[in-house]
Amino acid sequence: MIRITEKEIQKYEIEHINEVRRMAPECTVLLKSDGTLPWRQKGEIALYGSGARKTIKGGTGSGDVNVRYFITVEEGLRNAGYKITSDQWLDNYDNIIINASKEFVDKNRNEAIAAGINPEFYMLGKALPEPEYTLPLDAKGEAAIYVVSRNSGEGADRESIEGDINLTSTEIRDILAANDKYENFVLVLNVGGMVNLEPVLKIKNILLLGQIGTPTGDVLADLLIGKSYPSGKLTMSWANIEDYPSTEGFGNPDDTIYREGIYVGYRFFDSMNLNPIYPFGYGLGYADFSITPNDFEIDGDMISLSVVVKNIGKVVGKEVVQVYYSAPEGKMEQPYQQLASFAKTKELEPNEEQEITVSFSVDTMASYDEEYATYILEQGDYLIRVGNHSRNTHICGILRLNQNITTQKLKNICPGWIFDEIKLEKRKFSYEKESKERSVAKVILLTPNQVTCQEKNYHDIPVELPQKDFCSWEEVKKHPEKLKNFVGNLTEEDLASLCVGSGAESTGELSSIIGNASEIVAGASGETTHRLSNQNVGALIMADGPAGIRISKKYKIIDGIAKACDDSPSVIMLDSEIKNEQNINVNEEKILQDENKFYQFCTAIPIGTCLAQSWNVQLCEKIGDLIGSEMEMFGINLWLAPAMNIQRSPLCGRNFEYYSEDPVISGMIAAAVTNGVQRHKGCGTTAKHFACNNQETNRYGSNSIVKERALREIYLKGFEICVRQSQPRSIMTSYNLINGKRTCNRTDLLTSVLRDEWGYEGIVVTDWFSTQRFLDDSKNKYAAGSSAGCVRAGNDITMPGSPWDRDDILDALRNTENNYPITKAHLQRCAMRILHCILFM
Repeated sequence: MIRITEKEIQKYEIEHINEVRRMAPECTVLLKSDGTLPWRQKGEIALYGSGARKTIKGGTGSGDVNVRYFITVEEGLRNAGYKITSDQWLDNYDNIIINASKEFVDKNRNEAIAAGINPEFYMLGKALPEPEYTLPLDAKGEAAIYVVSRNSGEGADRESIEGDINLTSTEIRDILAANDKYENFVLVLNVGGMVNLEPVLKIKNILLLGQIGTPTGDVLADLLIGKSYPSGKLTMSWANIEDYPSTEGFGNPDDTIYREGIYVGYRFFDSMNLNPIYPFGYGLGYADFSITPNDFEIDGDMISLSVVVKNIGKVVGKEVVQVYYSAPEGKMEQPYQQLASFAKTKELEPNEEQEITVSFSVDTMASYDEEYATYILEQGDYLIRVGNHSRNTHICGILRLNQNITTQKLKNICPGWIFDEIKLEKRKFSYEKESKERSVAKVILLTPNQVTCQEKNYHDIPVELPQKDFCSWEEVKKHPEKLKNFVGNLTEEDLASLCVGSGAESTGELSSIIGNASEIVAGASGETTHRLSNQNVGALIMADGPAGIRISKKYKIIDGIAKACDDSPSVIMLDSEIKNEQNINVNEEKILQDENKFYQFCTAIPIGTCLAQSWNVQLCEKIGDLIGSEMEMFGINLWLAPAMNIQRSPLCGRNFEYYSEDPVISGMIAAAVTNGVQRHKGCGTTAKHFACNNQETNRYGSNSIVKERALREIYLKGFEICVRQSQPRSIMTSYNLINGKRTCNRTDLLTSVLRDEWGYEGIVVTDWFSTQRFLDDSKNKYAAGSSAGCVRAGNDITMPGSPWDRDDILDALRNTENNYPITKAHLQRCAMRILHCILFM
C-alpha cells in the first residue's frame, strides 16, 4: 500500500485517465445520424442542457467514485478548442438548479425526520428530477449541443415521469428548437439508462454518451472532432415503458411476480413483433459495414460461424458481429431468438475486410425443463443467425436434431410459488427473405454422441475436521496442505468470528451500509475479522465499485487506524445534488496544505452498462487490469464488483451498474473484467448481487417471485458464465428474497447451484446489513436474514458484521431450537474457504 502525500496529480492518475479516454469511445452509441458527424472543425458552439455543466460521470451510492476531478462536457469542449457562446444560459441554469436542489434536499430531509428515518438512509438513490424553466436559446453559432442528464442510484427506482424516464416539456421544446435553429445539432445523452426519446426522434443526430467516468467531457470532444468514433451497441432494448412486460407490478414493496418468465427484453419484443424505439444490439457508427456469412461448422460440441466484415464507409471504424439462435418449439415455449455469442472487429480502414469466427457450445442452446430438472435440446431445427442487432439478423446455418438430447441432470431449486406466467399470442418478427434463407442454409446433423450429459453430485452436509497437532499460520503458508490442521484447531469463537466481518469487533454504524467500515483503508466498505491477527492471519479489505474503487480521497492515520478526513461517502451522497462534486470542494486547498494527510485518488471508469455497450471483452479485461493496479496501490483485496444483475426493467434505479438485459453478454463482460483484476496478486472481484436484485424499492425486504426456468436461464446464467470463465474470488448475495426465502440463506442457490453445479471455489459474502435487526420491523412483510442461516447455506461471511451476528451463529451451534441449527462442520467449511482465499490472494 502506498502513501501519497503530494498535492500534484500523480503519474498513475494521468496514465489511467488517458487510458480510459482512449477506450471509452467504444462504450458510446450513435443512435441517429444525418451523416454530418464528426464535425471535425472547431469554432463557436452553443451548449445547452442539464448535463452541459452538471455532467454526471456515474450514478450515486456504492457505484460512485471519489475522484480528484472529472471533466464535464463544457470543460471537454473548451479543452478541445471550442468557444462556448451560451455562458449566459449556463449561468442561469446553474441558479435554477441550486434553488431546486435545496428545495429537493430539504423536502426529503423533512420527510425522513417526520417518518423517523435517518436522512442519509432515506436519501439513498434519490435524484433531483429535471425542473421546468424558460430560458432563451439565443447563443450564436452554426453548431449546437443539447445535453440531457439523468442520475440514479442504489436505494430508489426510476419513475415513468417527466424529468426521469420521460423528457420534460422544457427539454422537448428546447431540443426541437435547437435542432431547427442550428445548422449542425446533436442531442447528447449523459444518462445511465433508457430515456423516452419518442417526442424528439425527428432531430438530426443523437449520441448516447452515457456516463463514462473521469474523462467524460474530453471523450465527447474527441468524438465530435473525429479524433475517435463511437462503436458501441445497446445492451438493453429501448421501448415505451408500457410495452415492457415487466412494468406491471414492478416496484411492489413486498412481492414482485416475474410473470414475463423468459421473455425479458428483446426476447419479448421479437417474439411479439413489437417495434422498440431502438432494438437490443443496435448502434450506428461514422462508418458502415457489411457482414457476409462465410462458413458454418461443428467440431465436437462447439459450433463455429465465420463471417467476413467489410468497412464500406469512408472512415475507420469497428463493427460487432452478433450470433443468435432460434430453438424449435416442442414441449417448451421458445423466444424468436436468443444471443449465443458475439465478437468485435479490429479497427477497419475504408474497404478493409476482416474474417471473424464466433464460437459457442451446443449446450448453450439447451432449455431447462422444470418437470425433470434437466437441460435438454429438443428435437428439430436450430436456426443460427448472424447480424449487427436483434432486428437485423439472418439465417446462416441450421443445426438439426432428430431426437431430444439431455445435456444436464440437476435438481429443482427455489420451490414454493405457483403463479401463471404471461401467455404470448406470438406474432414472431420475420423479414422478407427469411424463408428463402432457411431453404438454402447449410444443415448439420447433430447426434447424441456429440453431446456429453452431465449429472451433478450434491454435497449439502459438511464433515467435521478432526483436531490434530497444532499448526501455525506460517507453516500453512509454507505448506498449504496443512490448512485443514489449522482450521481443525480453531475454537468455536474463532470460527464464528471468521464468519462475520470486522464490524463484530465494534459497535457498527449506519454509514457502513454505504461503504465506510474499514480501519486499514479509509472509506473502504469493510474487512474480514482481525481476531486471528495474533496468529499473523491478515484481513481481506473490501471496497465498493463497480465504476472504479470507492474509497475516501483524503485520510489520516490516527492510533494506527485510517480515518477519512474528507467528506464521508454518506455526506457526498446526501448533498451531491447541491455539490455536484464535479470540482474540488471549497476546503480542498486548506486540506491539501496539511502535511499529515494522505491521498488516494482513484479513476472513475465507464459505468457497467457503458462497458457492456462496447461489446469488447478485450477492452473490458484492460479496464479490469487498470482497476487491479489501483487495488494493489491502495491495499484493496476484494472489489465489490462487477454488478451483473439482469436489466429486467428500465425502472430499476441501479441499472446503470448492470450490464444488460441478456445473460450472455452480462456473463462474458463480467468474466473479462474479473480476469483483468485478478491478474494482480492479492486482488479479486466480487460478482454481485446473487440473485434477482432487479429493483431498489424496499430492496431490503422485497421478494422476487420467479419460476425456475426463468431463474436458471435468465437471472442465474450470467453468474454461471462468469464463474466458469473467471472464478471470481468472491460473490455477494443480494438483499432480496427469492420465492419467500432470503438469498443469503438459500442452500439450494449457494451450495447446490453455485458450488455443486458450477464448481465455484471462492467465498460468498452478504450485502451489507442483510441480517440486521433494524430490517426486521413492522414495516416489512419478511424477516431479516439470519447469520446462522448464512453459515448453514454456504454464505461464508456476514458483512459488515456485528456482535449479534456472531452471537446468533454461536447460539445456532449450541441451541437446536435455533431457526438455522448448525454444526461445527458448517463453520469449518466456511472457515476453510475464507482462509484459503486469504492464503492464495
